[in-house]
Amino acid sequence: MKTDPDDIPEPDRVPGAPHPRHTDRVIGQDAAIAEFVEAAQGGRLHHAWLLTGPRGVGKATLAWAIARWMLSGATGPFGAADSPEARRIAALSEPRLHLVRRPWDDKAGRLSAQITVDEIRRLLSFFHLSAAEGGRRVAIIDAADDMNPAAANALLKVLEEPPADALILMIAHQPAGLLPTIRSRCRTLRLSPLNPAQMGGVLSHLGVDDDAEALAALSDGSVGEALRLAGQGGLDRYQQLVDLMATLPRLDRPRAAAFADAAAGRAGAEGDPFDLTMTVLDRFLTRTARAGLMGPPLPQAARGEGALMARIAPNDGAARAWAEAQARLSARARTGRAVNLDPAALVMDMLIELAHLPPARSAPPAKG
Repeated sequence: MKTDPDDIPEPDRVPGAPHPRHTDRVIGQDAAIAEFVEAAQGGRLHHAWLLTGPRGVGKATLAWAIARWMLSGATGPFGAADSPEARRIAALSEPRLHLVRRPWDDKAGRLSAQITVDEIRRLLSFFHLSAAEGGRRVAIIDAADDMNPAAANALLKVLEEPPADALILMIAHQPAGLLPTIRSRCRTLRLSPLNPAQMGGVLSHLGVDDDAEALAALSDGSVGEALRLAGQGGLDRYQQLVDLMATLPRLDRPRAAAFADAAAGRAGAEGDPFDLTMTVLDRFLTRTARAGLMGPPLPQAARGEGALMARIAPNDGAARAWAEAQARLSARARTGRAVNLDPAALVMDMLIELAHLPPARSAPPAKG
């Protein structure tokens, strides 16, 4: 039985937030906007652009703003959403725009894990069929990181022989993972994390006022990440991790087991418990490593976070150990997910490893 299109989740939309095509403001990326506008107005518009930067800083929002501007004639205010073209783009009915993203697998009843070669073939068909109509055509790939090898190789052929008047906007969270030949055929547009004031303004605009400071701290300048954490109970999950790590050097095994078990739930509309667990674990390790170099983080993202980090990361040597653990465990998580290891067992193994780090072993237990 086929799934109703209205019930299919959009893979390029953060739960709890509007889709980037419905966002009419690009905040905190004035330099990137100016770079693109200068290229377009100066007759130096490259056929393919790679929009890079951390997740959630506005790469997709900027891509959709560029599409609106270019398809509206690039004569009005940048990113304006009041033209007929802009309204069609918002409704995904603009014939000169094509969106490439992870497709829905009707047989499996879920989104595909990758952008497949069939999606790139549809992109090729779009360029061929729309060529007869003439004028500018825009494609958005969100995200290029999701392409499987066959899709990447098919896209490379498009980039090597770009269609006339084509503009390809590729969103890349980790551009180093793309084929070097793809990167070399694109012009890179780098976006930066938002500062605390910008983050506060965006979150308030989106109706997220509670815990905005803690969300901004934990998301490291990424609005998308802040919204994901807010929508999935990320702050509560992070607090659980901080409370658990406060039991070092004698890790509270029952509490650790409960934390690990919570990572094994089924993914749903509100997100994947394993992904959320790995996100908060990654953020904890990164913030702990920074604390060893620069002192406890401000603002804090959880009660007792500053005191805990001052205790377990008191110097540069401890910072190095926590940073190395972050890189090691991040790689293990990717491998574990790829081979379908039990999430609870994987997380428990990580927690035990952290309890045996030299900084954790040498730290006295927290009082109270």
